[in-house]
Parts: sequence; structure tokens; C-alpha cells
Amino acid sequence: MQLDLNNLPSDPALLHCLVRDIASLIEHRNTEIERLRLIIRQLQRAQYGRRSERLDTDQFALGLEDLDTDLAAAETDPDPITRPAPAPDASPKRKSLPDHLPREEVVLGPGNEACAGCGGALHAIGESISEMLDWVPAQLRVVRIRRPKFACRACGTVTQAPAPERPIAGGLATPALLSQVLVSKYCDHTPLYRQAQIFARHGVELERSTLAGWVGGACWWFESLHERLCKNVFASDHLFADDTPIPVLDPGRGRTKTGRLWVYARDQHGWGGPAPPAAVYLFAPDRKAERPASHLEHFKGVLHVDGYAGFERLTSNGDIILAACWAHTRRKFYEIAEADGAPLALEALRRIGEIYAVEARIRGQSPAHRLAARRSLSKPYVDNFRLWLEAQLPLLPGRAKLAEAMRYALSRWNGLTRFLHDGRVELDTNPVERAIRPVALGRKNHLFAGSDGGGARWAILCSLIETCKLNGVEPYEYLRDVLTRMVDGYPVNRLDELLPWAWKAENPVNG
Repeated sequence: MQLDLNNLPSDPALLHCLVRDIASLIEHRNTEIERLRLIIRQLQRAQYGRRSERLDTDQFALGLEDLDTDLAAAETDPDPITRPAPAPDASPKRKSLPDHLPREEVVLGPGNEACAGCGGALHAIGESISEMLDWVPAQLRVVRIRRPKFACRACGTVTQAPAPERPIAGGLATPALLSQVLVSKYCDHTPLYRQAQIFARHGVELERSTLAGWVGGACWWFESLHERLCKNVFASDHLFADDTPIPVLDPGRGRTKTGRLWVYARDQHGWGGPAPPAAVYLFAPDRKAERPASHLEHFKGVLHVDGYAGFERLTSNGDIILAACWAHTRRKFYEIAEADGAPLALEALRRIGEIYAVEARIRGQSPAHRLAARRSLSKPYVDNFRLWLEAQLPLLPGRAKLAEAMRYALSRWNGLTRFLHDGRVELDTNPVERAIRPVALGRKNHLFAGSDGGGARWAILCSLIETCKLNGVEPYEYLRDVLTRMVDGYPVNRLDELLPWAWKAENPVNG
């Protein structure tokens, strides 16, 4: 708009109209400037600041480690003057050592059988027992298999025991070594080239390509078990769904492409459900909506999801009902509050916090109890929050980030209020978010999957390992035992007995 200050109209009405137009333009400009500033702050936070509502637990743990180290150094000071005295009422924090650990007895006698005071004979009147935790370093060993041959003197027939089945045809690795490689890569996030360096320190030179072949061969045995795990999880009627990107090497273009790991979690702890917790991962080369549609082809029930629009297509036949995530809704207001401390964003966070406070009080209760509490306590907060959003939204510029956050919540209101109609529905998708975190750490350490097949193997091992962790099963012992059984010919029609929770029931000590 060009304005000639030397030729302003003399008509007061025209001047008033001109001033209103100028004021409108200034307001629009200020709104746009503030919106762009907010976007810049969010981008700065995304790159340089913490992205979660809470303190990064890994960074927090590092700080605690340094503090605990300082305290331990002070407590072991040999000088009794500078050593801090223990609190008189301090209770021991140490837990008793597990009974299943092997124990080595060390007996410390007095050195002689005569009393040092009078020379009389000593006799036992009791003993003091204490325990220390020891570490036996891992070692590589060679299992030599000898198969003697026997011949019949009468007819010359030669008899020899058949060679045992190996996990990988012609391979050197036992199920125990294969399981160690798998757990190191997919649970402890140690890439294969680093594992090769570790083996080299033990005097065994193993090429990274050899380890990669072992991983591929071992995963072949677990494919059928992964299928059984998926079938078991998708037979549930309440699941959590999300996806996360993983870089995949694209040799044809000499760079990486973005694949996806789709994650489906089952967690009934919130309402005391009977099904054991589980998480399954499925690899796909893209994020198209038909991916979850094919995964959930036979699923019927409530699906907890984030704001991904592709999930909406799942509701077309009425078998799947979507429950939206309050954590994602809260995060949008949180980002605005962190960026500029907007009062409306802070008020939205306060109102959402009231809903979460009710959930904290009823967590673990029966679905009927949770539903009754939600309808009497949570519903007024939810209804008031919607009225507040609808009242504030028209007062905000349409392109403002705060308006976008409010529209995000209102557009998903049916899904957000699903928990008011079913006591088994949770407020957010945190169970599947937790299942994604190990993938993010592995993604940081592995850098990328070598191929789409590598992405599929990533999904298989993550499914089994994460489900083990959710059920309190030690992943190495589980994979070693299951792989040994499958190599020895475990019946295919009994694979359900090898799922982590069933395996734990059979092996309570190792679990």
C-alpha cells in the first residue's frame, strides 16, 4: 500500500477509513512478525535446546553419576578426620544379591588354633558372613566336537554319531555367541565394527562382514517367532501405535533414504489388564497410510495414536476406534509457553494438568472404577477446557501458533475424549513412545541400516528384545535358550510357548 503524505484527503470520513486500514495493516504485520519470531525460537530450541517437556533423563543421570562419585570418594577417604560421619538413622540402600548367582566361599580363620591371650584351645562359637559382588570377565572359548567312528568287525559297517545342527550352516558361532552379538547390537547399541574390535582384544580376528552374516543367519530363525508375537499382539482390543524414521542405505544413489519402523505396543498396567506387555516393530520403506492399514488388517478395538492423518483411514469400516493423545496436544502448548511464556499457553497447560492429576490418582484401578472417577472428576475439567478453547480461538489471529494448537485439540476432540467412555483407554501414547526410545538410541549409534532387509532384521530383534524388557526377562538368556531350542528342532506348532512371558513362566530364575 503506497501512501502519499503530501496529498491526504481532507474529508474526515475518508481519513478515518484510511487510519483504520493502516491500523489493520500494522496489526497484521505485528501478528506475522510475532508468528515468525515464534517459529525461529522453536527452531532454535529444536537445534540447541532440549526438546522434551522434562529434563533429559540421560543428561540428568550423568550429573547424578558425578555427584555419587564425589560422595563415594569422600566416604573412602582414609583420613577419619576428613571422612564424613554416616547419619545415625541412615538405612542401607543396597539390595540383597540375587540367590541364583554362583557363590565362591572364602574362609578366613584366625591363623592358629591357640588363644593369643592364654594359649588355650579355641573352639567355634559362630561366624560372620558378608558378601561382595565379583566380576568374571567374558571369555571366548572353542567347543571342540569329536565324533568317533566305529566299525563292525563282522560286516565292516561304519557307525558315527550325526553332526549336530548349527545355527548357521558352516558357521563357527554357537547360539550363545550369536545371542551375544545380537544383544550387543540391538539392545546395548554396539555396532558390529566395535564388536569386531572387542573380539580382537580377546585375540580373535572377526571381520565385520562375518558378524553381519551371523546376524542375518540368526534372524532367519527368529522370523517365525516374530510372526507369532505379531499375531498375539494384534489379537488384542487396545493397542498403541506410532512410527519412527530410520535411515537406510540406498546404494543406487550413494546416500541414505528414510525408512520407517512402525511400532505397536500393548500395555494394560494402567487398568490391571490380564495380557502381558509387548511391543512389535514392523519395517516399511515409507510412511504411506496403507502401511498401518495392512498391519492392522485384522485388528478390532481402540487404537491410541498421535496426530498422523493416515490413521484416520483405519476407521472407515468401524472396526477400529481412535483414541487421540493428550501428550501431543499438551506438547504444542508447551512449546509456545517455552518460547515466549504466552499466558494463554500456560493456562492451557494448567487445565490439561488438572486432567492428568485425576489420572495419577486412579492409575492401576479397574476399568469400572476408572470410568466412574473420570465421569465425575475429569469430565468437568474436559468440558470446561473445550469451552475455554472455543471462547479464546476467535480472539486470536488465524495464523498464530497458539491458534494452531487450539485447532489441533478441537479437531481431535472425539479422540481426546475417548477415555471418558472406556476405562481401559489411556490419556496418551506414552507406552509406544517409550518403545521408540531404544530405536532412537540405536539409530544414533548404528548410523543407518544397510538395506531394507537390515531394517526388517532391526524390527525382528527389537520386537523380541523390547518385549523381554517389558516382561522382566534378560534378553541374552532368552535369545540363547530360544535359539538353541529352535536349532534342535523345536516344534513349530508350539512357538507360542517361546514368547517372552511364556518363557519367563518356565524359567523364573533366568527371567
